[in-house]
Amino acid sequence: MYVLGIETSCDETAAAVVEDGSSVLSNVVSSQVELHRKWGGIVPEIASRAHMENIMPVLHEAISGSGKRLSDIGAVAVTMGPGLIGALLVGVSAAKALAYSARIPLVGVNHIEGHMGAALLESPDISMPFVMLVVSGGHTHLYYVRGFRDYEKLGQTRDDAAGEAYDKVAKLMGLPYPGGPVIDGLAGEYAGRAPVKGGPKFPRAYLEAGSLDFSFSGLKTAALTYVRANEMKDETVGLVCREFQEAVVEVLVKKSVQAVKSRDAGTLVVAGGVASNSALRSALLGASRENNFRLVIPGPAFCTDNAAMVAASGYHLFKLGATAGLDLNPQANLPMEKMKAMQEMA
Repeated sequence: MYVLGIETSCDETAAAVVEDGSSVLSNVVSSQVELHRKWGGIVPEIASRAHMENIMPVLHEAISGSGKRLSDIGAVAVTMGPGLIGALLVGVSAAKALAYSARIPLVGVNHIEGHMGAALLESPDISMPFVMLVVSGGHTHLYYVRGFRDYEKLGQTRDDAAGEAYDKVAKLMGLPYPGGPVIDGLAGEYAGRAPVKGGPKFPRAYLEAGSLDFSFSGLKTAALTYVRANEMKDETVGLVCREFQEAVVEVLVKKSVQAVKSRDAGTLVVAGGVASNSALRSALLGASRENNFRLVIPGPAFCTDNAAMVAASGYHLFKLGATAGLDLNPQANLPMEKMKAMQEMA
């Protein structure tokens, strides 16, 4: 079965065709990074307008690049939330138009469900249940996944998402957007340097005992305070990047291991843009070996937003009968743990 996936939740206009939830026939992503770079972050109105310009060319390229015709498509899967509401509207409207005109089923996919689909694309043998860490510019969540549409939220950020903190701290130091890859690179360059007297030392927020929630606002404030109080020479910037990244990664890894142990899970799935971070991947790999659980992290191309992951999840949801009507509406705030109840009400 061929599923056409559409993703427009933030600043990538993406479409893909995936066969049987595992074989990617095409995967087209039109990035808006250059549009938003001068603002140091995503401007929702600019993102929405760019989606409107890009959606049809991207859809055409994805379908033609798959070697299939629209008449071969068995279902259209689209991200319905969470995300920027104007951006989501573009993708959902296009998906409904295609479903109506071609008379094919429509499947609404939660964006975080999509990230789960990315892991299944590369590791279709994953057995459920498992713990999933979703870490990106908009999300930092831990879930216990029993199956599609059967999710238990274990923890979430109480303020900034990890990726958002990366971008904001990078902006404080005048580093280019997006800041995550830049900080990762500089932190790697300075990883072996000896501690410097008066160098940065940032807090780790573990919150109350037993909590699986995250908090990065205090870390961001600590970085701001240090940057304002010190001259930002190249070495200083590198040391700030190293210490900031160590603080983020340490908490993400410890909370993830804690979640795996709390559910006696044999597998940890990691997804989202920050899952591309080299230090996080390395630390999680070490933790998985030390604590004897399986670690599944998609390749970097499937960590960032794309439509192949949406198509993959859409396939599995279609098999469960989770189709939507043409009254499907996007939702900017769409908790994944409530998807089962929404499906039952439909």
